[in-house]
Amino acid sequence: MTFTEMQIQGAWVHTPTRFNDPRGHFEEQFKLSLIESQLGRSFPVKQVNQSVSGKGVVRGIHWTDSAEGQAKYVSCTYGAMWDVVVDLRPSSPTYGLWAAETISRENGKSVLISEGLGHVFMALEEGTVANYLCTSEYNPSADKTVNPLDPNLAIGFELVSKQHGITSLSMSEKDRDGAAF
Repeated sequence: MTFTEMQIQGAWVHTPTRFNDPRGHFEEQFKLSLIESQLGRSFPVKQVNQSVSGKGVVRGIHWTDSAEGQAKYVSCTYGAMWDVVVDLRPSSPTYGLWAAETISRENGKSVLISEGLGHVFMALEEGTVANYLCTSEYNPSADKTVNPLDPNLAIGFELVSKQHGITSLSMSEKDRDGAAF
């Protein structure tokens, strides 16, 4: 079980060790002691969310603007998704940049996203299931949204869509009307 830092400081891809046998496979998806020892941080889970999305659905860019913030540990238990982390911290050297990873049931990868970073994903398959472990509970007054299609961010949705045969993106009104970057 390893964590690899993404190009955004405070975001890591977790690749579990997978044990295969004739019955299928087993892997540890989340282990607090390894997060603490390998990343030097805690991750108290206070809320668990799940979404099911059709192919081409985009969810985000979401982040929490509160004193405690909200870190997320995102995994995909069915289907596949292109998971994107956006640095929304003005004092960060990577402010305004994004990094992405394909996570899926097949590869078992997860993404750990620190407080202050934005998160968005695009479902690459019909019925994609995303699970989020969160370090704080949902707080509507602190919930913030940035439009994922903002040209100032230039997130590569168009290229990835073409690679996966996605002809149109579907987003909530909230995400489409999100703040400009």
